[in-house]
Amino acid sequence: MKFLHIVSLVGMLWLTGCATTGGAPGVASNTPDDTPTSSRPAHTPIIPKGPLQPITAANASSQEVASLSTPADLWDRIRRGFAMPDLQHELVQDREQWYASRPDYMQRMTERSSKYLFHIVEELERRGMPTELALLPYIESAFNPQAVSSAKAAGMWQFMPATGSYFDLKQNAFRDDRRDVLASTRAALDYLQKLYGMFGDWHLALAAYNWGEGSVGRAIARNQKQGLGTSYTDLNMPAETRMYVPKLQAVKNIVANPEAFKTELPVIENHPYFQTVDITHDIDVALAASLAGIREADFRALNPSFHKPVILAAGTPQILLPWDNAKVFQRNLEAHNEGQYASWTVWSVPTTMTVAEAARRTDMSESDLRSVNNIPPRMMIKAGSALIVPRSATTRQDVSSHLADNGQVALAPEIVTRRTSVRARKGETVATLARRYKVSAANVADWNDVKLNAAFKAGQQVVMYLPVRQSSAPAPRAQARSVSSKVVSASTPKRRGGTPSKVRRR
Repeated sequence: MKFLHIVSLVGMLWLTGCATTGGAPGVASNTPDDTPTSSRPAHTPIIPKGPLQPITAANASSQEVASLSTPADLWDRIRRGFAMPDLQHELVQDREQWYASRPDYMQRMTERSSKYLFHIVEELERRGMPTELALLPYIESAFNPQAVSSAKAAGMWQFMPATGSYFDLKQNAFRDDRRDVLASTRAALDYLQKLYGMFGDWHLALAAYNWGEGSVGRAIARNQKQGLGTSYTDLNMPAETRMYVPKLQAVKNIVANPEAFKTELPVIENHPYFQTVDITHDIDVALAASLAGIREADFRALNPSFHKPVILAAGTPQILLPWDNAKVFQRNLEAHNEGQYASWTVWSVPTTMTVAEAARRTDMSESDLRSVNNIPPRMMIKAGSALIVPRSATTRQDVSSHLADNGQVALAPEIVTRRTSVRARKGETVATLARRYKVSAANVADWNDVKLNAAFKAGQQVVMYLPVRQSSAPAPRAQARSVSSKVVSASTPKRRGGTPSKVRRR
């Protein structure tokens, strides 16, 4: 019986070979039967070494054959995606020497970038954009998401407030998406694609990113009118923009060949550093870091957009955590049974009030209220402002999406008044005095313990509480003299204003 099985198997194999008209064994040929065997191409299968890698959008759009070898690290992957023309200019050599002579600075920058580079490269490849652009935050901010320029550009991509708003980067009392890793990267690449579409040249697009598309457009128009060239090196531009692309080219050259510049790049593995984690309730930053098992400083490095000690889920439904800590966070969050996740909430101020009054209403010290809400001295809080305040143990409702996305703190100068006395004119009444000094008639009557329709004798001393500084108001004709040194705060401010935030250069 076993012999019959063997004979049958041999017969089937022989018949299969007869059915094949030439070519490689076991491969059906589409060549007609009368085609000479010698003219038929042999089929040699190509078997790659190692695991197959997906073809990226950049490979597909360039119509080139994608490399099947795995990048050694993220630097190798970036090098493979270089697609911008090199800038040949003496300023490039100048910047190469500048960076190469500062190994400590390069080390700090590249180590800082290791948290963000993989995500940026992924986004660039997905869009089919040159991977040189992943190096742009080295030029903009040294990859510091907390960087703020003297012109108030913020984040590692350095968005100005107005440009950030144009690209839907929220900037409110609780967060600044110009610093957010995912949102700012999306906006920066959107902007760069828009600029490349306008100018059709990556060097001009980068100049416009730094200088503004209007400025670059006008510079091109001027050169065209004068019959001059319109490339990056032909345009007349500010010194900062003139150095902008040479800086990027210099960093690109160092990344492309670090040995030539005696530079050692720290290893950045070609895998994600972080992943997104959903949150469904307002949660304290300190608690989130603790549940993830990381330091609060490391948590803020991945989530740098948060202004306050609490994360509002309605405005920020996701956080970023190191890859290995994301599951730790989710497991600990599910096991957390100590009641609320947030010890802070948002209070919408009902009327304009002093900081002292707001602190009294929220059971906070004035210094703590100022600190957590960044309220400078001698300022009042305007009605409608959204303040971070302690959350009571009985509060169960999280902050609404409207407040989380739009809350702002509006401040006005605290008006200081001084008790003075003025001489009434002939026929002076409560109403005429109130109009002359731009105060309410009710206050004048109250200060002098008279009725609203009362009249004063000529030369009579009338008590008034007037602002110490009246730079915008003309001095009254009647001579005023101070009879008391007591200074009080008025309840209603007369002008809008605020103090500028501190800024620092990149």
